[in-house]
Amino acid sequence: MKPPPASQPRGQPIAAHPVQNTPGAAAPPAPPAPPISRRAAKRARLARLREETEPLAVEERRDALRTLLQHPLLIPDGPQAEDYLLVRRHREWLADWFAHHADWPLVVTPEAARLRKFSTLTTDATRPALEPRNAEPFTRIRYTLLCLALSILERGDRQITLKRLSDHLLTELAADPAYAASGILWTLDTPAGRRDYVHTLRTLVALGILRRVQGTEEDLIHQRETDALYNISRPLLALLLAARRSPSHIADETLEQRLRALVDPARPDTHESRNRAHRTTLIARLLDDPVLYYDTLTDDEKNYLDYQRPSILAELTEATALHPEVRAEGIALCDLDGDCTDAGLPEEGTEGHLTLLLATWLAERLRAGDPAPVPLETIQQKTLHLIRQHRHHWRKEVTQRGAEIPLTAHVLDRLAGLSLIERIATPSRDTASCAEPEFLIRPLPALGRFALRDTPGLAPAADTSTILAASMER
Repeated sequence: MKPPPASQPRGQPIAAHPVQNTPGAAAPPAPPAPPISRRAAKRARLARLREETEPLAVEERRDALRTLLQHPLLIPDGPQAEDYLLVRRHREWLADWFAHHADWPLVVTPEAARLRKFSTLTTDATRPALEPRNAEPFTRIRYTLLCLALSILERGDRQITLKRLSDHLLTELAADPAYAASGILWTLDTPAGRRDYVHTLRTLVALGILRRVQGTEEDLIHQRETDALYNISRPLLALLLAARRSPSHIADETLEQRLRALVDPARPDTHESRNRAHRTTLIARLLDDPVLYYDTLTDDEKNYLDYQRPSILAELTEATALHPEVRAEGIALCDLDGDCTDAGLPEEGTEGHLTLLLATWLAERLRAGDPAPVPLETIQQKTLHLIRQHRHHWRKEVTQRGAEIPLTAHVLDRLAGLSLIERIATPSRDTASCAEPEFLIRPLPALGRFALRDTPGLAPAADTSTILAASMER
């Protein structure tokens, strides 16, 4: 073996200095990487998996949150079974979010997912209970039957028949003369009474409180002796009531005081608790009300909102994907996708077109500097004028005598439910009679964001008809 040079110590590398790579020469091999432990590799895989699944989890939580805002009660075997599974999958995050931001408790059990939303406006009558099949608003009698039926089912057995439930209802109504004194007179001997009872049963079935075993309540409208058997879901009964206090523990006398006592939280006694109460109240109203008007807030709530508005809107936008509109009169969280509201505007059909026409007309009065309330009869006459102009592409029933009255009522209900108008009751001119109070309609500022753009297909025709208003025949 050839010995190394004399100038190089034995046992040391021959090249003591880095070799300069010549063009075309191969680079020296890189030193081997240190071995990666199994634990570090597992952490790396979990980190990559988290990065890939986090956007999906955020989207699922947003969808579940929006679903609960529109449907506060979900059952696993109903038409929204997939939504229930989604809410159950993210129940911990959803419960923490609602409790922290809106002070609304969320309960998820194998039987149901229940978000208890507490309204801050107990005098709002624009969101009545609706019959599940035809969306007909509940009347006083149907509300009474529903509440009495729930109390009877709470005290009952696991099953009940249609006839037994009606017998219990008649007994409860006859035992307290206050019902008859307040005009709650109900019986199954009339078609109207049977229809009220059937609509109440449909609601209980749609909520999952009653589950049909044999028969159906639909035949009761035409046949007085119809009967049916139902199972009672007691776990759902326990989740249905949305109140902070038990109604039996409230001693207030007036209806407004009792309603307020049901939902009022504990009174805050520190500066931090007062700020938290302001924040949760504002967020609850932004989530549940169509528009939050500044003139409906207290001075403390308005001052808090002035300072915390950016952070509040940023949190709500990130969690719900609702678009905030901030104007001089208030704030609205707009649903651009249209799947997070129970009343849309605009809508198609005769009522939808008429709603936009009347909204545009009332908004033009606001833009012209005329905020004065409009008499109901004036709006009915405007509806009659619009019927004459658009009857060629509206359904035929609108040309009947007096059709402008129910059409106007439907449109005003829609606009009031969206906080675009306000009804102002005025005493009847005939003080000796028991006539219902007359109403004035006051357009609200948010109505100005709606306007109808004329298109050739919806252009008005010449007003040459002889349709008569019902008020002209009196």
